Amino acid sequence: YSAFSVSDGRAYTLGHENGTETVWCLDAENGSELWSHTYPGELNDNLHTGGPAASPTIAGNRVYTLGKAGQLFCFDAAEGKVLWQHNLTELLQVPVPEWGFACSPTLVDNKLIIDAGRVVALNAETGDLIWRTDPFRAGYGSPVPFTHQGQTLLAVLNNDALLVLRLSDGEIVARTPWTSDFVTTATTPIVDGNRIFVSTGYNTGCALFELADGKLNQLYRNRDMSNHMNNCVLWQGHLYGFDGNSHNARTVRLVCMDANTGDVKWSQRGLGCGSLMLAGGKLIALSDEGRLVVLAASPQGYEVLAEQEVLDPTCWTMPVLSGGRIYCRNDAGDAVCVDVRPEGK
Repeated sequence: YSAFSVSDGRAYTLGHENGTETVWCLDAENGSELWSHTYPGELNDNLHTGGPAASPTIAGNRVYTLGKAGQLFCFDAAEGKVLWQHNLTELLQVPVPEWGFACSPTLVDNKLIIDAGRVVALNAETGDLIWRTDPFRAGYGSPVPFTHQGQTLLAVLNNDALLVLRLSDGEIVARTPWTSDFVTTATTPIVDGNRIFVSTGYNTGCALFELADGKLNQLYRNRDMSNHMNNCVLWQGHLYGFDGNSHNARTVRLVCMDANTGDVKWSQRGLGCGSLMLAGGKLIALSDEGRLVVLAASPQGYEVLAEQEVLDPTCWTMPVLSGGRIYCRNDAGDAVCVDVRPEGK
């Protein structure tokens, strides 16, 4: 379930086979292997026994990856040399979450921020510990940095609460309880100015909070946007995302919601429990059955601009656009690159 991360002609992702995990670096144009790094990594004994779920993070000449059991690596991006590594269960004295670690590392001000049962800040150059929070039930999304009243803060959604932390020392600035059934909070907060939107699955629904005076004040909450695994995207005052759960994919809706009020503008079934991203005012969605669809990002209605079957089921990993190519994968490890550049370019 690790998405592709693409930079400088290289595409990075993670996978699993026969009790090992592998970090792959592929040629972004033709898919050939440039380098790989393999290490022991058993699958979770769980309902969905997929491999790694965190996507690589690229920064300059380095790439950071997190394995399902907390295997954190910093690689030289071009050559694949391990520059430093940690096992987060040992470093932080935390258990492996039920579904494994899934946080894609966030890099800000030379600090590598990870939600791993504690939120931790590491020196991105050396891997040295800078700070860590008290323990909590880990979420499966990623921290989001933002600026508020001259301070750099972090929004973190775990399985206990929505937290706002100070980047410099990890202190809690604000928090509000947030839980979901089956301890499955798997999404990343969406920050817009001083407002933070969150959504989680199993009919938990969504809410919009405003950060003011050290408090998170709820502006609305409803069950019309219940993201199971993949995030909404925010565009021109509207949120687009999948409402529903993977175990009943036929009832899942793609929903357009007014971000300020929570009012639903339109909804459409047919893509299952899919994923999406935003580019150039368009939505790029991948259905759970492997259909790649480009849609108008408009509150006026559901409009398909292009579509193509690209993979076999099951696809829960978001498509990634880079350099006029869309990179997709399924949970069996099949990967496909779709060229969407205009002819002659």
